Formats: sequence, structure tokens, C-alpha cells
Amino acid sequence: MAGTGPGMLYVAMQPREGLSLDQFHEWYNNEHGPIRLRLPHIFGNGLRYRATDGQQPHFLAVYDVTSMAHLETPTYIDLRANRSPREAATIGQVDVDRQFLDLVETQQSPLFAPIEQLTDAEADGLVLVSVGIELRADVEGAEEAVSKWYREEHIPMLSEIPGWLRSRVFRTPSAIEGAGGKTKVSIVTLHEYAKGNGLGGAEHKAATSTPWLDDIFTNYVAQKQRRTYELFYVFGPAPRELHALSRLPPAAAFSSSTTDGDISTTPGPHANDAAINAFVKTPSDGLTIPYRLEGNPSPQAPTVAFCNSLLTSWAMWDPLVAILKAKRPDLRVLRYDARGRHDVPGSPPVPATLDMLADDLAALLSTLRIPRLHALVGVSMGGATTLKFALRYPQSVARIVACDFNVVSSEANTAAWKERIAVAEEGPQAGGGDGSGIQKLAGLTVERWLHPHTMAEKKEVAVWMTDMVATNSVRGFRYSCQALWDYDMRDEMKGNTVPGLFVVGEGDGRGALVRAMDGFKGLLGPGGAELKVVPLAGHLPMSESPEAFWDAISGFL
Repeated sequence: MAGTGPGMLYVAMQPREGLSLDQFHEWYNNEHGPIRLRLPHIFGNGLRYRATDGQQPHFLAVYDVTSMAHLETPTYIDLRANRSPREAATIGQVDVDRQFLDLVETQQSPLFAPIEQLTDAEADGLVLVSVGIELRADVEGAEEAVSKWYREEHIPMLSEIPGWLRSRVFRTPSAIEGAGGKTKVSIVTLHEYAKGNGLGGAEHKAATSTPWLDDIFTNYVAQKQRRTYELFYVFGPAPRELHALSRLPPAAAFSSSTTDGDISTTPGPHANDAAINAFVKTPSDGLTIPYRLEGNPSPQAPTVAFCNSLLTSWAMWDPLVAILKAKRPDLRVLRYDARGRHDVPGSPPVPATLDMLADDLAALLSTLRIPRLHALVGVSMGGATTLKFALRYPQSVARIVACDFNVVSSEANTAAWKERIAVAEEGPQAGGGDGSGIQKLAGLTVERWLHPHTMAEKKEVAVWMTDMVATNSVRGFRYSCQALWDYDMRDEMKGNTVPGLFVVGEGDGRGALVRAMDGFKGLLGPGGAELKVVPLAGHLPMSESPEAFWDAISGFL
């Protein structure tokens, strides 16, 4: 039985001839790795490296394990046993050398930072030197002698190399492999360096040419292997690999269901059509947030995110996103279902606040490793969330477009929300009834939202929006609309540093919201915000008149 110490899952892989590298990377980055990172009590991170020494295997994945004992639990064993058909078919075309390593010792530079805490730009290209030493079984004390040399001479000398960040010493076979009959002991050391480093220089040569080193390799080492790699991908618990996905044929589409949500990947006939539908979990309360990532497949592409209104889903942006992808193929697009669309955790749940909504988006961006948005666009509750996000996380967004919202709530507005909750919960069963309540609320809400021109001339939009609202979670609505009950951002927004544009449909609130937004647009930061009015549109101008809405925001984006 394994001990409780930390260690590493160390997996070298070589795709066989005939397996597309795009298929290999898309499977690994969108399915295999994220599944494991959704077990943070087991895996602290997941990193992928490519070889720089011309040797095979060409690829290496390493996972820091919090306790090697976890790798003997049903949670992990079942994960490996219950592979998807795609995973089984793909892994069958890969030569895999998988090792469990027990951590023995760590020495690190003051400049070292955990790779998972770096941005992709900071992490990409970091250097890893992996050295495996098989010890002589016929010499007593070999392991102790080698460990002492590493600890007292070799690693301290390596630390003098410019760019050295960290060295770790591991032992294999791991305690969890002890019952498997393996007797050969190896010491595996992983040395991490910055992209610019002194490997091969004077300090490196000095560290590899000492009398003590000669003694160790003469008397205690049976075999040595040294490999060099560069980092090229950092896993998170959610898929985001659009580049490889965009290069696959449509037949490579994938879908799966978990207890927390559904995941699907769509290659699409063109590169910008590739899309990922998946979910993340918030660290604060475990809320499931579905998202859709699409558009430009480059991981370096600037990202525009969209925040929907209460009672709608990310699908409300469909008409606008179609225009955006055609007009701005350089942009990646992120949409998500804001808190309130689906059920919320807790018994009872904690009522939402605008701070919580902004933190939800921050958690989503962190999970997807998006350090800064090119733009954030939100409407209604999503508009208030957009402004709050800019105020709480100004370093995470370059510009905001806040639409059809208010910066302050009123007692009358709070009373109206309470009345809408009562309507949504109507029905013969407590806590949401038979669904008739939310259907009734959908009809009343859409009629209030949409411009008379939309209701008369674009009836398909009214039907689409009514169906969307009618499928909203009643409990999610009840506890999330409370974010709009009691807030006031007027003073806070004066200190805003993020450029902003305000947009409103001319008929929203029969024109009342146009007047309100015109009244507070000057409060945004030192220069205020421009207000643009979309004609023949109500509360959702991006859904009612997407072309006119695009004309209003395209220059700002």
C-alpha cells in the first residue's frame, strides 16, 4: 500500500505512424488531461512537453500528485478503466511509458513560480531536463550515495547556472508499485530552466565534471538517460484546444456526458467553425457554468466574451456571433451561461450579488487560462456584470460594452423582481410548480423586453426568446435575480480605468432606459462613456437587430 507522500505521474508518449498529431493533441488536450485536472485533490497540475533532443518518445506529460496513495483509490482506477471509445481507440495507437515517481527532495530558485500559475505566454518554451539513473543492484548504499551527491553537490552547482528555476529528485519504483515485483531502483531528477538559460555554459560544465560525480557514476550507476524538453501546453480542468480541433475532419466530432455537465467538440468545415461546448465549476460554491469557445482557433487570438441577460442562455448571442465571426475572423469568442440560467448549489443557495457574478467570470477565464479579454460585452444583468467585472478586475479586460442596464437599483425594481419570482413559482407543486409559472413569466417577460417592431415583424425572434426563457431554472432565477435588488455602482464607476461603451435599444422601457443611461454615462471614469442607441430594438438589441447592434459596437471593438 502506498504512503501518503507527494509524487508524480510521468508519461512519455510516441504516436505511432498513421495517427494524426492533430487527433492526438485534440484528444489529449480536450479530453484526457482535463478529466484528470477535474480531480484537484489528486492532481495539482498537468503539463505537456515536446522533446528538443531529437529522440523518441517525442512527447512527455507530467502531473504532480498530491499523495501517491490517491493513485490506488477507485476514483483514479475507475477513471483509467472507464475510457471513452475515442480514448480507447486513440491510446491504442500510442506507445506509452508510464511511471509513478515518489518525490524525494526539492530545491528551487527564489525566481521559481509554479507553472500552472503562469500565463501561457510566460510558460510556453520553459526548459525541462530529465535525467534517469538506474542504480547498481549489487552495491549496497547506492541510493543513499546518489541522493547525498544530488543534495549536497550536484543540485547546488546546477543552481548556479543562469536561468535555473528548480530541481526535484524522485525515486522509482514508487511505493504503489512495490507489490509488482520490480527490483531495479532508479533516481529520476527533473531540472527546470527559463527559456533563456546557461545550459552548456561554464557553470553547467563545472557541475558535470567533478571528482564526486565521477565517483558516483563509476561505483553506483548502472545506466543513465538524459532527455531535454520544452513546455508547450498547460492543462486545466476544462477543454480549450481549438487549434488541433480546427484541423480535424467533421467526423472527428466528440461528445460525452458527466454528472456535472455535457462536453462536445465540433471540428466544423472551416477553421473558424471549430467549437467547444463544455463547463467549469466555480471554486466558491461549485456552480456549474456551461460555456462555448469558438472563432479564431489560435491560442494567441484575442478573445471577446459575452455575458447574457437573466433568464436567457449564451444562445441569445447567436445572430451577433455569426456576424462577428464573419467580420472579425481574428477574434476568439467565449460565451457562457451566467449564474441563474441553471440550478444553483446550496440548501438553500446563497442569493447572488454582482460581485459573485463578476467572480464567476473571473473563475471561468482563469480555468480557460485567458489572462486578459480583448473585450467583454454584456446585456441587462450581464451589462451590470460587465461593469462590475471591469471595476473588480480591470487588469483582465481591455474594453467593455455594457448594454441595456442600470448602475443603481430601486425599491420599485426590487418589488418587481419579487412579483416575477411569485409568477415563476406558480403551480400545484411547491418550489416551481409544474412549469406553468415559468412559462407564464416567459410570455410576460418577452412582451416587456421586445420592441413592438420585433413583436410584429420578427415573430420568430419572439418565439425563440420565449422558448429560451421558459426553459430557465426556476430556482436559479429566484436566487440569482437578487443580484439586481440592492446595488449602487455610481460612486465606484467614477474610478473605472477600462474604456467603455454603453448601448441601449431605443424602445427599452419605452425609452426610459435610454434616458437613464444617458444620465449616468458621464460617470464612467474620468472621460465618461459614449452612449449608442439601436433603433427598432428593445431590451435585447443584439438579438432583435443584430446588424444594427454590430454597427454600433464594431468601431469600438
